Amino acid sequence: MLVPDPKIVRQLLTRYAELRIAQAERHSPTAARELEDVSYTLCVVTATSAIDDAIAQADAILVRSAPRRTAEPGGENGLSLAV
Repeated sequence: MLVPDPKIVRQLLTRYAELRIAQAERHSPTAARELEDVSYTLCVVTATSAIDDAIAQADAILVRSAPRRTAEPGGENGLSLAV
């Protein structure tokens, strides 16, 4: 199975959230259509048929793509504090 680019998934989730908020604040036919389009695209990208499943799958994709951090002894995470 093809794995979608996490950057695209993040962009779609962000746009979905923005449109849901916009619709909750003030209904707009244009935003409603765009929300429908973004929802459909999320479903296609995640190979799901329902937006709730698409969001869950998109979250899982982002979790799997996150860089792994390793803690060092003493609580250090390897990041420099020097400016």
